Amino acid sequence: MKNRSRFVRGLLIALSFLFLVVMLVVPLIFVFATAFQDGWKPFATTVSDYYAKRSIALTLIVTVITVAFNTVFGLCAAWLLTRFQFRGKRVLSALIELPLTISPVIAGLIFLLTFGRRSILYPLLERANLDIIFAVPGIVLATIFVTFPFISREIIPVLNAEGTDEEEAAALMGASGSTIFWKITFPKIKWALLYGIVLCSARAMGEFGAVSVISGHLMGKTTTMPLYIEILYQGYDFTGAFAMSAILVVLAVIILILRNIIERKGGKESL
Repeated sequence: MKNRSRFVRGLLIALSFLFLVVMLVVPLIFVFATAFQDGWKPFATTVSDYYAKRSIALTLIVTVITVAFNTVFGLCAAWLLTRFQFRGKRVLSALIELPLTISPVIAGLIFLLTFGRRSILYPLLERANLDIIFAVPGIVLATIFVTFPFISREIIPVLNAEGTDEEEAAALMGASGSTIFWKITFPKIKWALLYGIVLCSARAMGEFGAVSVISGHLMGKTTTMPLYIEILYQGYDFTGAFAMSAILVVLAVIILILRNIIERKGGKESL
């Protein structure tokens, strides 16, 4: 029986490593090998190009705005759903999860129809001289839409598990709402919040579908890193496409390291 269990365990480990090597390690090696196949200079030339730098800057700006908005929204939504009872609570919870079930392309089309030339809102936007479609605000809105569940869904389980006993006791002793939040609630959710921020950042940086629909692919203006990579690849600039992909991979690895650090520290504090 023990020999059989050892065999099954070894087989499962081997299959898992084989799957990871084929699906993850080999593609990553190929990305970096292609990025540097012509040497360091072509790589440096590609990533220092004006349009490349603009795409990197736009990606980081959109990510920062998205994370800031979703952090506020995630905290408010989590607090509302775990600390209050009201009609439509389940509906609100389902709506928050909705972007996870909708294709990003559909999300981009939704904003295109909402703010495009055929929309009833377009005359108002035109009068206000506000560009959303084929502009940075549209990219921000689309990215926020596809990422806003990530932070709230990390915080909600923690708040539900912790309960409200300590908060109610503090309120009975005369503590203000802000004091209760910062002294009692926040220390319990800080690692979940940071974990959600990391996931949100990773998703925002790599978003392609919704942004592709709503951006217009205007070089130097609305091309994020994933869109710029597509443009380079379609132009048969494979070295350039994989050079930009390598930068995106490095950013993803940094986020993965941060996630593991947060998981480890959060796990130690929960013991």
